[in-house]
Amino acid sequence: MRVTLSIALLLTAALTITACKSEDAASPNDIVLPPAGAQFDYQLGGNSPVPPGAEVVARDSTDDAAEDAYGICYVNGFQTQPGVAWPAALLVHTDDGELLVDPGWPDENILDTSTPAKRAAIAERLKTTVDGCDDSGYLAVEFDNFDSWTRSGGALDEADAVAFATQLVESAHARGLAAAQKNAPEVAEVGRNDIGFDLAITEQCDRYDECDAYTAAYGGLVYNIEYADDLRGTVDAVCSRVTALDPSPSTIVRDHNLVPANDDDYVYTTC
Repeated sequence: MRVTLSIALLLTAALTITACKSEDAASPNDIVLPPAGAQFDYQLGGNSPVPPGAEVVARDSTDDAAEDAYGICYVNGFQTQPGVAWPAALLVHTDDGELLVDPGWPDENILDTSTPAKRAAIAERLKTTVDGCDDSGYLAVEFDNFDSWTRSGGALDEADAVAFATQLVESAHARGLAAAQKNAPEVAEVGRNDIGFDLAITEQCDRYDECDAYTAAYGGLVYNIEYADDLRGTVDAVCSRVTALDPSPSTIVRDHNLVPANDDDYVYTTC
């Protein structure tokens, strides 16, 4: 049921959707998917002009969607965003009562999705962000850190993550937005078939040999970022591997901090 549109037709559809949306729940027909296999960019570290040829651009929820591109809105769905305060009761704690942090991101706490009541409270808070993505002109939402249960010290499990992801996808679909899975390739089929994610955004699926798991579930609707300082071989080797897959993920090589194009550390290469 994937939809592939030319960029001109896609933007026409997007404008029509934006004009017709109301506070009522959206119809499934309101949801527009990105072009399968399209060139894209990942601009979480700061906005840049849309690169030549790019049809899909992901930006942070605090920024407006890129013009003349299919916009994907980044939302930290399973952990706290740095600088955003959350009630302690909705965060995972260690056995000694301290807030649990993600070892890889020490300024992020893991949201406690262990009970229906907590999941509902977290989803209600995040709904404001999802609504803001829609109001800013995005056509999809990327929910990061689906795999945070694996870093929760046993406080959470896969079932908790799946139940909460289902709520997040419903909140996106209710606004007529597509929903993107991020992380957890081991449950990509569950993400597509049971939770209802529409596409996947992956980081380093070549580096960790995970691309097949995502494309098996999402076909050509997989948008992959490899980082220039952590490649498995050369850029040419990475591109040779990913383009040999059928279907192949749309893949770019970016600098790890995703800085804007006017920064000296900026890297952007397409496969």
